[in-house]
Amino acid sequence: MSEFASKTLRFNIFGMLIAIVGVPGRWSAYISGDDGKRRPAEFIVPNELAEEELCGYLADLMHESATPSNNEAYRIHESRTV
Repeated sequence: MSEFASKTLRFNIFGMLIAIVGVPGRWSAYISGDDGKRRPAEFIVPNELAEEELCGYLADLMHESATPSNNEAYRIHESRTV
């Protein structure tokens, strides 16, 4: 994979599924629905954020959505078989 190839990074932020697509400096955010479809998010991701900063940024942005039963923010790592 090229250093500049677009990536899709998935996060569970307090129960909300968020996909960040792009590369550092050109991020786009999407909300994933229960039906598997995604729609553009109503927030922007600052261009200066590095990949490893995304989860913390999303948690800070969405902290009011946290509940006692949905109080975790983490990246979803998918296992791949080739």
